[in-house]
Amino acid sequence: MRADRFLRACSREPVDATPIWIMRQAGRYLPEYRKIREKHDILTICKTPELAAQVTLMPLKKFDLDAAILFADIMLPIEGMGVSFEIIESMGPVLECPLRSRQEVEALRVIVPEEDVPYVLKTIRLLREELEVPLIGFSGAPFTLATYLIEGRPSRDFSQTKRFMYTQPHIWQLLMDKLTQVILAYLKAQIHAGVQAVQLFDSWVGCLSPSDYRAHVLPYSKRIFEGLKGMGVPRIHFGMGTATLLELMREAGGDVIGVDWRIPLHQAWQRIGYDRAIQGNLDPAVLLGPQELIHKQAQAILEQASGRPGHVFNLGHGILLDTPPENVQHLVEFVHEASQR
Repeated sequence: MRADRFLRACSREPVDATPIWIMRQAGRYLPEYRKIREKHDILTICKTPELAAQVTLMPLKKFDLDAAILFADIMLPIEGMGVSFEIIESMGPVLECPLRSRQEVEALRVIVPEEDVPYVLKTIRLLREELEVPLIGFSGAPFTLATYLIEGRPSRDFSQTKRFMYTQPHIWQLLMDKLTQVILAYLKAQIHAGVQAVQLFDSWVGCLSPSDYRAHVLPYSKRIFEGLKGMGVPRIHFGMGTATLLELMREAGGDVIGVDWRIPLHQAWQRIGYDRAIQGNLDPAVLLGPQELIHKQAQAILEQASGRPGHVFNLGHGILLDTPPENVQHLVEFVHEASQR
């Protein structure tokens, strides 16, 4: 049952226990990963299929997780569009020349995944030969990728992005259209290579009002989810700080809606609708606390799910750097044991 648990939950089918995987489960909190990072930067790992596969498998060898997520970076397809960037430790992607003009947007290429990100597809094929649980592929969503292209680095207020969106709406549409084409092609290529589910990360969309989301984001995310319809894999739609956007995210699409810890899971599910699965939603910081707190908070989330088919347990965002690996072990074991049916 373990091999099917995650996919069955995504389809809202009965499972023997609630499945759990963790965003950024292959990352800096693992000592094994830090050893690899002493020798290789993150982009080198992403572009070396053997290394990327090795890192993807690390948490599966330590914890009884129900799915693996491809080790990659959301900026990888951006490089193929003709944009140079570097990833700064403890900061994230940084662009030397953020987008500002129509000419710069028009110059962006729509990638051919087999030519521009072949290493990602090779990593997927390597992993499918070894994994005993489903493999999740992913991409950044159009809005989240647009924020990096326009801001040039991670932002708190996304002022440049909103200025661009408000003052140059026709260029914004052109940019979002190109990103939509790129993301759709990228995710389709991942599916053809072998991933068994895909997640669209709209990590920064929570900075928008519902009206701005509907006008400037929803149409593009919807095109991606509709374009993936019929490909036979669950489609997960995740955003941060989206308590005011849940109904709109449902409208945009996704078989599973991922929610963060800022809204109780049962309230989020009621608003999304029980005809969709839900993913979440433990605060990542809880894993920095004592075992008793982890169990208490996880139990509360399981009780809010009420045993209803369609719950995938996860954190509300990526696991934190200082998380003790033994706390991840406690969480995974507790979720399985407390939810056994």
